[in-house]
Amino acid sequence: MIAVLSPAKTLDYESDLPRIAATRPRLGDEAATLARAAARLPQKRLSALMKISPALAKLNADRFRDFADAPERPAMFAFAGDVYTGLEAKSLDEPALPFAQDHLRLLSGLYGLLRPLDAIRPYRLEMGTRWAPRRDRLTDWWGDRIADLLARDVEAEGSATILNLASQEYWAAVEGRLPAGIRVIAVDFRDGDRFISFHAKKARGMMARWMIEHRITEIDAMRGFDSDGYRFVPAESDDNRWRFAR
Repeated sequence: MIAVLSPAKTLDYESDLPRIAATRPRLGDEAATLARAAARLPQKRLSALMKISPALAKLNADRFRDFADAPERPAMFAFAGDVYTGLEAKSLDEPALPFAQDHLRLLSGLYGLLRPLDAIRPYRLEMGTRWAPRRDRLTDWWGDRIADLLARDVEAEGSATILNLASQEYWAAVEGRLPAGIRVIAVDFRDGDRFISFHAKKARGMMARWMIEHRITEIDAMRGFDSDGYRFVPAESDDNRWRFAR
């Protein structure tokens, strides 16, 4: 089983890191191509595309301009949004990291598909962006490349199963592009009957962490996830979509 998460807009390049050996993103050349193309966009265009303030547009224009020389850190420790609050990567013990590297993948608008220890540079480029070099949308530019790489990872891992903990925006880069033999299970997190975005994002990270901590490789065992009061709800689940509520 491989679990898939979305990235985060919030980044952390300041806090201390554990002593780990970073790996290289396998779609790093594509990331560099996108960064060079984005560096040619005026700040006003970036602001409109990303729906961000002029100050954030300047920050990201500077990031793309200086991308080749920017600092790097492993993706699992660079992302710092709600999902990664739930993942709490820095408190994982050292033996958990190789397991995470084999069983967790992070989707990315810029890097395509990341392993947790792949070194990334600061950026902001969401998968839903209606821009790409010579394309109308970023998902069109990526085409089958992300899905093909994820499929190869699933084949190498051996279970033919993906636990989809990503948002719809990011899963759109993969949906409908995977081989028919791969089973995908999406997870829906609820507080009672309510969907609360912040809590659901954090729960996705917590579920990934639970998988890593318990070294779970078989999908059925994930029904036992019980962090922060969540429980599997059989009556509201089916073969391809599971609900957890608290």
